[in-house]
Amino acid sequence: MRNLFSGKKVTVMGLGLHGGGVACVKWLTKHGASVTVTDLKTAKELSVSLKRIKKTKNQKIKLILGQHRAGDFKNADLIIQNPGVRRESKYLKLARKAGIPIENEASLFFKNCPAQIIGVTGTRGKSTTASLVYEILRHGTRNMKHGTVWLAGLPQQPMLEILDQVKPNDLVVLELSSWQLEILGEQNLSPHIAVFTNIYPDHLNRYFGMASYISAKKNIFTWQNQNDFVILNLDNPQTKKLGQVVVSQRFWFSKKYFTEENGCFVRSGQIFLRRNGGEKRLAKVSDIKLFGWHNLENVLAALAATASFNISPLAIKSALKQFKGLPGRLELIKEKKGIKYINDTTATTPDATIAALRLAKKRNVILLAGGDTKNIPDAKYQELAKIIKQKCKAVILFSGPGSEQLKKQFKSLKFRPFIAELNKMTEAVSLAQSFGKSGDTILLSPASASFNLFINEFDRGDQFKTIVFQL
Repeated sequence: MRNLFSGKKVTVMGLGLHGGGVACVKWLTKHGASVTVTDLKTAKELSVSLKRIKKTKNQKIKLILGQHRAGDFKNADLIIQNPGVRRESKYLKLARKAGIPIENEASLFFKNCPAQIIGVTGTRGKSTTASLVYEILRHGTRNMKHGTVWLAGLPQQPMLEILDQVKPNDLVVLELSSWQLEILGEQNLSPHIAVFTNIYPDHLNRYFGMASYISAKKNIFTWQNQNDFVILNLDNPQTKKLGQVVVSQRFWFSKKYFTEENGCFVRSGQIFLRRNGGEKRLAKVSDIKLFGWHNLENVLAALAATASFNISPLAIKSALKQFKGLPGRLELIKEKKGIKYINDTTATTPDATIAALRLAKKRNVILLAGGDTKNIPDAKYQELAKIIKQKCKAVILFSGPGSEQLKKQFKSLKFRPFIAELNKMTEAVSLAQSFGKSGDTILLSPASASFNLFINEFDRGDQFKTIVFQL
């Protein structure tokens, strides 16, 4: 594979700040490509990523920043489309017209990975589910024929950083976004085991509507065959509907008991797997250490995904008891003077924040929310506003169109909590503190994107954590 791209001119569209673009550039140059990196962000905005590129000794990298040039798309041998770049970009249209192939990090990985791939997608829970699948496999396949278990595709965990280390006997667990699945679909690629956690309105600033968003996600199983497996959420209306058109071996998961079909379900506080008519108890619900009822779905999905590996209940119990969750997802940062500070920055949609607020037992939450919009329908913000009214004693909003949608719903509900529209996390935490008293929770769960005020949602969460740790 070393000289796979020898003599090839490759244009990487979008360097980004999550690490995937950097890993892609390094991997391509390592394998012989001459790379042109083009990004609308400036060198100053991309300074963190540029420092990582400069660490490589390879000099076959040209930087075109703050702009895109038509020639870089018409005169290349290959285009790499990174997340955040719309499929409808005029520059990608130029490449298609010129007959130049377009790939992304996921399609490069799929085409060059020698091992079996387990892919996880969904609007919510995909990072947690992918991590759970990894932990269960890591605990359960130690004495089996499989080699190393790998986890990649999560934010800050680029796929191409691990690709050259993967061996044929290994297992690879990948988180797959709708953007990555777009190109996988164009190239007829799906993983051997596909996990689809759920579908809710999201990224509608990127897609023309729910139908196109669902179509992109659906590629995770579209190109499977009868020897492959798909795991779907029976409790989610959209994934339940999609489950009727799969050609691979279908497994459901549900928090409720269901009959006959293969999959994982809960009965009397126990988690069972049904496969080809036989039932097996895998774990107790009480074995799960993750905070939040919604995480039961993620556990069920992970257990269904690992069903074909015949992992022992003892190994499953060990994995569940050790897995405490991921940063930025209902993460308890600190408790001071009886006030809990919780970082749920990855809640970038109303549905995610609704799930967080449902955990509150009384009206004692001071919510930090709002920000940029994803063109999610007002109906979802109406649903969120209703539960905010039930659970929150104060709401502090960051400036942005997502906050405007919430304010509109508060007005229609005649709900008048204290609302401020702030631009800085320091101001938001300070104001939240002024409302807090023992027994309260200060919850960062924005229900909105972050790009208007922060680098990304992880920067938003990191700023919150840094300030809280200093209290």
